[in-house]
Amino acid sequence: MKTHSTTILSVRRGNTVVVAGDGQVTLGNTVVKGGARKVRKLGEGRAIGGFAGSAADGMSLFERLDEKLREQRSPLRRAAVELAKEWRTDRALRRLEAMLVVADAEATFILSGSGDVIEPDDGVCAIGSGGTYALAAARALSLHTVMSAREITETAMRIAADICIYTNTNLTIEELTS
Repeated sequence: MKTHSTTILSVRRGNTVVVAGDGQVTLGNTVVKGGARKVRKLGEGRAIGGFAGSAADGMSLFERLDEKLREQRSPLRRAAVELAKEWRTDRALRRLEAMLVVADAEATFILSGSGDVIEPDDGVCAIGSGGTYALAAARALSLHTVMSAREITETAMRIAADICIYTNTNLTIEELTS
C-alpha cells in the first residue's frame, strides 16, 4: 500500500514568509491520522520547513538540515545546498522518500533527493499530494488580492483540502517576519 501524506505550501509576501502543512496521513484509501505535524521551525527559529512523503524520512532530513543550520549559524541557502549534495550522494540518504520546503527571512527552497534546490520566482511553492491545488490557489490569491501571506496560505490550503482527498483542514502554520 502506498502512503499519501501532506500538502505543504509556502507563501512569501512583503517581509513575511509562511509555511503550512495539513495533518492528514493516509494508507491506501484509509485515513490513519488527521493531526500529523509536518511543519516546524529549524535552526533555532531562523528558518521553517515542511515535509511531504515518508514521515520518518522527512524527520530525518529535518534533523540533518537543522544540524547544518546550527553549524556556525550557516545561512539557509548554504545549508540547503549542503543537504541536497549529501542527500544525492550518500547511499543511505538516496533511499529517503520525502521532499522539503524550507524558508528563512531571505529565501524559500524546494529540496529533493535528486539534488534539486529550487527557489520559486514568485515566493510561492508547494509539494505533496495536494500541492498543485494549493499552489494554484495561492498564486491566484497573491496576484489578485491584498491578503497577507498567512491569509493567502490558510485560504489556499482550505481550497486544496476541498479538492484533494489526501489533504485535510487540520493545519500547522509557522510564520517568520523579518
